[in-house]
Amino acid sequence: MAKFEIEGQQKLHGTILVCGAKNAALKILPASILADSPSEISNIPNISDISVMIDILRSIGAKIETQDHVATIDPGNVDSHKPDTDLMKHLRGSIVLIGPLLAKFGHAEFSQPGGCLIGARPIDDHLDIFRQMGIKISLKNGKYTLVGKPKSGDIVLNKLSVTATENAIMAAVLSPGITCIHVAAAEPEIADLADFLNKMGAKISGAGTHDITIEGVTKLHGTKHDVLPDRVEAGTYLIAAIATNSELKIGPIIPNHLNIVLKKLQACGARIEIIDQNGQKYFQTRKHKELKAVDIDTRTYPGFPTDLQSPFVTLMTQAQGKSQIFETIFEGRFLYLEELLTMGAKAEIVSPHIVNVSGKTALRGKEIFSRDIRGGAALVIAALVAKGKTIINGLEFIDRGYESMDQKLKAVGANIKRIGD
Repeated sequence: MAKFEIEGQQKLHGTILVCGAKNAALKILPASILADSPSEISNIPNISDISVMIDILRSIGAKIETQDHVATIDPGNVDSHKPDTDLMKHLRGSIVLIGPLLAKFGHAEFSQPGGCLIGARPIDDHLDIFRQMGIKISLKNGKYTLVGKPKSGDIVLNKLSVTATENAIMAAVLSPGITCIHVAAAEPEIADLADFLNKMGAKISGAGTHDITIEGVTKLHGTKHDVLPDRVEAGTYLIAAIATNSELKIGPIIPNHLNIVLKKLQACGARIEIIDQNGQKYFQTRKHKELKAVDIDTRTYPGFPTDLQSPFVTLMTQAQGKSQIFETIFEGRFLYLEELLTMGAKAEIVSPHIVNVSGKTALRGKEIFSRDIRGGAALVIAALVAKGKTIINGLEFIDRGYESMDQKLKAVGANIKRIGD
C-alpha cells in the first residue's frame, strides 16, 4: 500500500495551483447524460473519486474521453438505468446519478452508495424528494428500484442537504411545469451545476439560495463548461501555509467562497492577502507572529465548511490557548484525532460533535493512518509541522480528494515522497 514519508519543519515557498472543485465535477459529470449531444467539461481534477464516477457513467453506456483535465462526454449510447453496483459502493457521491436517470428513463436501480466513514449519511433525504416527485420506490435484497418520471411541483427538503438539492434539480429539469425546491442547500457547487445545466438549455433560477425554481424543458443539448476552483483544496493548502508559517501563493480561487474561513484564520493571527494575477485571484500568505486559539462550528454554506474542520484542528494545535471545535454536520469526523494525539497533540473529545484543543504543542513524527479524505489532509499538515519523520498510511483516501498532493507540496519545498505504489 502507498504511503507518504514526510520530514517536517520545512518552510514552504512558491505557488500551489488549485484544481477544479471535486464536489462540483462529481455532479456535473452525471448531469451531462441529460443532454442529447456531447459536452466538454474542463478543469476536472485528476483524482480517484472522479475516475470512479467516470467508470460508473461508462457502465450505463456513456462514451467518455479525458485528457489534460478535460472530459468529453457523449451520452448518445446511454441505454441503462442500472449503474454498476460495485462501483456505486465505492463512491458516496454516486447517489446523484439517480436524479438524471429518473429524468432520462423514469427508472433507476442502485445499491446503497459507499464513501468515507465519517458518520451516518443515510439516503432517506434523497428518497423523500423522489417520493415528493411521484416516484415509486421499493427495496429488495439491498437494492433500490425507483420507477416514474419526476413530476413538477413544490419540494421541501428535510434539511440543507447538498446532494439531495442537486438530485432534485437534475430530476426536475425535464419535467413539464414549474418545480420549486425549498430549504435548498446554497453551496457554490450547486450554483455551478445549475450554471452548467442552464448552458445546456435548462431554466433554473435561485441556485445558491434556499429557494430554487426550475421551469421544465423538453430537451437539453451538450455544452462547454469550466468547473469552478475547489474551495476546500484551496483552504487546505492555505491552512498548511499558515501552520508552517510559510509564504505561499495559492489559487486560482474565488475568495468569497471562503469568507468565514478567512475571517477565522485572520482572527487567529494569520496574514493573508488576496492578489490578482492574469485576471484571476490568489491567496498570498505572509509570515505571522504567534497564533492564538479560535473556536469554530461547522455549518452548511456559507458557514465554516465541515471539510476544513480537521485541517483547522491541526492548525489549532499550533495556536496558543484553548479552542473548541463544534462539528455540527457529521458525528464521525474526529477519527483523525487519534493519530494527532499519537503525534503529541493535546485534545479532548467531549462528544461525537465537540472537541477541545489545547495549544501550542510540539508535534513529533510518527507512523499514522489516514481514515478519510479530509482527515488525511489534516495529518499531512501535522506531518509538515512535526519534528522528525512521519509515515502516513491510507493514501487511497487522500487521493480521492486531492490531486498529486505530494508533488504539489514537494514543488514548494516540502520534504515529502510517496513510497510503496
